[in-house]
Amino acid sequence: MFKIENITKRFNDKKILDNISLQVQEGDIAVLLGSSGVGKSTLIRVLNNLETMEKGKIYLNNKEINLEHINKNHLISMVFQLFNLFEHLTVEQNITLVLEKVFKKNKEHAKKIAHALLKRFGLEDKADKFISQLSGGQKQRLAIARALAIKPKIICMDEPTSSLDPLLTTHVANNIQQLANEGYIILVATHDTALLEKLNCTIYLMEKGKIAESATSIEFFKNREAYPLIDRFVSGNI
Repeated sequence: MFKIENITKRFNDKKILDNISLQVQEGDIAVLLGSSGVGKSTLIRVLNNLETMEKGKIYLNNKEINLEHINKNHLISMVFQLFNLFEHLTVEQNITLVLEKVFKKNKEHAKKIAHALLKRFGLEDKADKFISQLSGGQKQRLAIARALAIKPKIICMDEPTSSLDPLLTTHVANNIQQLANEGYIILVATHDTALLEKLNCTIYLMEKGKIAESATSIEFFKNREAYPLIDRFVSGNI
């Protein structure tokens, strides 16, 4: 189980994260839902040690750990909104680079891991292509493949469907659900309400740096009236 308690973050005098607490079991998906500026992307950046936090505690399997430990042991992997792929490298090299430079794997072992991941995500024939030759959906799948290469326990995704059409959104949702089914802990920051119907997840609606309301997707769609804040957001009445 992954648990965060009272995470707080300020930029200057503005409180971006205000005592955020939640927990996610292995094989579960937490969707951080909300408009731009509510803190959802900042939260996953904090968890990936890309931003500092003012206060808060983080637990994995009931053991308190710090962000330095998480980063050093590669417990969390990030899929960025704009993918952050290396444009000057091939598709295969985007995966092998970290395996060779950080994990000190030899070139053949790194290529074997990359080959398996590219095959899994339907990119095997793109191994020698450059990033500019990929479609948006292919870039998304490569970003997920690269995140998996380090064998994390937790995967964070920032707006994974922001630039994709509805069909590709369904494909991404299927990939996310499959990762959860394999036991990964998944956190997704999004404003895309279409994802909610495609995932078996827990929804955390964020407003002004706080979790305003939460519900499982099953509970919400079974009884939307019981969750008026989430319903308002999903209905576009914000």
